[in-house]
Amino acid sequence: MSTTLAKPAAQNALTVPQKALLKMGLKRDIDLALHLPLRYEDETRIVKLRDARPGDVAQIEATVVNCEVSYRPRRQLVVTVDDDSDTCVLRFFTFYPSLQKALAVGSRIRVRGELKGGFIGWQMVHPTFKPAGGELASALTPVYSTVSVLPQTYLRKAVLGGLARADLSDTFPPGVTESLQPVVWSLRDSLHFLHQPTPDVALATLEDRSHPAWQRLKAEELLAQQLSQLESKRERAALRAPSFARVEDGLHDQLLAALPFKLTHAQERVGREIAKDLARPVPMHRLLQGDVGSGKTVVAALAAAIAIDAGWQCALMAPTEILAEQHFRKLIGWLEPLFAPRGLRVAWLTGSQKKKERTAMLALVASGEAALVVGTHAVIQEQVQFRNLGVAIIDEQHRFGVAQRLALRAKMSGEGLEPHLLMMSATPIPRTLAMSYYADLDVSTIDELPPGRTPVVTKLIADVRREEVIERIRAQVAQGRQVYWVCPLIEESEALDLTNATQTHESLTEALPGAMVGLLHSRMPLPEKRAVMSLFTAGQMAVLVSTTVIEVGVDVPNASLMVIEHAERFGLSQLHQLRGRVGRGAAASACVLLYSAGEHGKLGETARARLKAMAETADGFEIARRDLEIRGPGEFLGARQSGAAMLRFADLDTDVHLLEWARQMAPLMLDRHPQLARQHEQRWFGGKSEFLKA
Repeated sequence: MSTTLAKPAAQNALTVPQKALLKMGLKRDIDLALHLPLRYEDETRIVKLRDARPGDVAQIEATVVNCEVSYRPRRQLVVTVDDDSDTCVLRFFTFYPSLQKALAVGSRIRVRGELKGGFIGWQMVHPTFKPAGGELASALTPVYSTVSVLPQTYLRKAVLGGLARADLSDTFPPGVTESLQPVVWSLRDSLHFLHQPTPDVALATLEDRSHPAWQRLKAEELLAQQLSQLESKRERAALRAPSFARVEDGLHDQLLAALPFKLTHAQERVGREIAKDLARPVPMHRLLQGDVGSGKTVVAALAAAIAIDAGWQCALMAPTEILAEQHFRKLIGWLEPLFAPRGLRVAWLTGSQKKKERTAMLALVASGEAALVVGTHAVIQEQVQFRNLGVAIIDEQHRFGVAQRLALRAKMSGEGLEPHLLMMSATPIPRTLAMSYYADLDVSTIDELPPGRTPVVTKLIADVRREEVIERIRAQVAQGRQVYWVCPLIEESEALDLTNATQTHESLTEALPGAMVGLLHSRMPLPEKRAVMSLFTAGQMAVLVSTTVIEVGVDVPNASLMVIEHAERFGLSQLHQLRGRVGRGAAASACVLLYSAGEHGKLGETARARLKAMAETADGFEIARRDLEIRGPGEFLGARQSGAAMLRFADLDTDVHLLEWARQMAPLMLDRHPQLARQHEQRWFGGKSEFLKA
């Protein structure tokens, strides 16, 4: 396939616009052809001012009747034009002498812009214009997403060039489009049309992407994604992993007997699914999802026990030290009594460890004495050498990038074997997301909570009623209950938000004499964090003011009230995770979402939708579905997007029928038309699909 730009070796010889094209990822002709317009401008007709309506984007031909620089209320060029039916004032707030010259009185011009009507007549602010006359455009003018150094005119020319040169031959197997209504257009016709639509098209069908040309593009994109995911799943199925059979009365059964609670039916079912995977000589690639507090850690511990029984090691990696430590404490409590008679240990690895402790842990891991290794990103560092890693467990998997997951898989000894991979998430994956971005994963779902969990009442309260909330805290503390108060921590304004957390801590300390109020935030040294957390966990601290470091993994059954300040700043899944920190004991629990309506007393639409969803449902799956609706897959998936190619055109909400079709078509195409499948993937992803193998 030909390319429009010079090879990277000649990078210095490229012009500024060419470098900008490369930076935007428009390297190949097909990339340019698939860079579709954001919107269109209609330059195919001239309208009269008398026929226009306020808000119209219109093109008029008129004569300049006045041109002057005005200084009220600010410096601007004010030009009055007359099109023989009415007059219109053009305003330019940035201008040069050349602009004044081009708009001299008597000049006949063609002007295009948004018309604003009012009691003082028609106006356009910074319209585009050129001399009148000349032929009108025969198609709608595309407006592309671009950067400041890349003008629309240059980009339009580059896109049309790419479109002319790109190989747009059909990669759908013969006879496919007949079965896929309304996808009847070819890729070539669709792309040519979308870059230069005829003026008679209903603009609404282009804007809502329901036009047959858009349907073709979406079907193509979803098929490419499904092919890529299925291919990586098949490649993984060809790899080898150690197989572990569950031993009768072994470590798994001993752990089960020692647990101070009975597993739920959902935990038992999911445990069987994982055990079945571990018994096969093919690497497990399973996502274990379950709502906050559904008991995923114990399921992971039972899976680890099966591998450890067979003489292999297991690693558990969590995104933060606090979460890793929560797992570590739980696992030590459950497993160490069973490990001791066997001479096995649980090792702990994090970035903040002292050199001496770290060296000792690395030796335990290398010798195999550490049967279970728990930690943060430190687990995948180069100096960590496992004797025989059999199972890798990643908690809150969406917070790890693809490269980190690949590094964990690479920790296997050089026997040509892969470790089994179990990923856990407390953010349930909506069905359409599982069908598309997670099509290469097997999904196990814990869909019931352990008995004894109290439903949490959620209340939305404006921050002007803060005093009432403090009164509520006073009552809870008097009853011997504990309370979380969470302040947001947004990176761009970290200093400001830390001040907010510190001030909240001070004001609550003052308002609650005699009660211990603690402060926890990300900048504190780890020993301090640990000390604060242990005081709260032990029940000595009544109120914990914190930034979101307590989001996951903290388990304090006596905590009955969660206050989330500036709740409008948090994502829906994050709010749901935070709410899950209360209601873990028998006491009636509540979550207060304190929101600030801003200067104008109005909440943004997205923030309102989030808070409304939180108040209406406690179902993690429903929360996840609404979160996907509000945020879209890019944000929802977090770090996964560095591997999975994001959908640019298809919409998981409206295009489920196309997704279903692509899921059925992908295996047929890989089996019967492998050459077309390869060509299709290459067109859409280039080399990017390699990353999906994580």
